Amino acid sequence: MRCPFCGNPDSQVKDSRPNEEGSATRRRRACLSCGQRFSTVERVQLRELVVVKQDGRRAPFEREKLTRSIRIALRKRPVSEEQIEQIVTGIVRHLEASGEAEAATTRIGELAMDALKEVDSVGYVRFASVYRDFREARDFSEILTLMETSGIRTPEKD
Repeated sequence: MRCPFCGNPDSQVKDSRPNEEGSATRRRRACLSCGQRFSTVERVQLRELVVVKQDGRRAPFEREKLTRSIRIALRKRPVSEEQIEQIVTGIVRHLEASGEAEAATTRIGELAMDALKEVDSVGYVRFASVYRDFREARDFSEILTLMETSGIRTPEKD
């Protein structure tokens, strides 16, 4: 593994620990040249996922983009970083298990909304407001009404 500090291609693994229910391994490394320490995370990847955007463009799936979007929706909410990682891992596993090499952004967004709905209603509404491109206060009212009729606790009741 290349050292992020000096660029040396050789490093030594000092410690390895499984995380995320065994789906990833966190490795603590030390550079053999400069001695700096850094961590890496290894995940099993069943296949290369490609995201199909609304305009038809295709791009490689980026787990970090999904994580960042969910983290933003859950900012200042009582949801741990571990829960966020579980949400993202669940979405990625669902996409990989589908057997498809491509996933539409709409499908990824719906999976994220479904997961957020179960974890935090405020995060769900925040994510929905960006994902569904809310432009007026009425859009928020509509999603809150939908949540109430679906039996989901609305943010003002949390």
